[in-house]
Amino acid sequence: MGTKELEALIAVLERETKAGREGHALGTWTIRYDKERSAFSFDHCESEVYCNERPAVIGTDGSVIDPGGPIEF
Repeated sequence: MGTKELEALIAVLERETKAGREGHALGTWTIRYDKERSAFSFDHCESEVYCNERPAVIGTDGSVIDPGGPIEF
């Protein structure tokens, strides 16, 4: 990530912190950056082996691409 992406991540985290429990980042274990989508993925799973929850995906522009949540079978 470059400076632009880091600044975008800081802005997203500040907004998510203000949102508290209503935000999408609370409970995140891992944050990944997807260059192709220009988005951050907030993974809510402790284990990388098995997870039954989709990560929240938030664009560098602050748009919520996917709010995350339980995987429906």
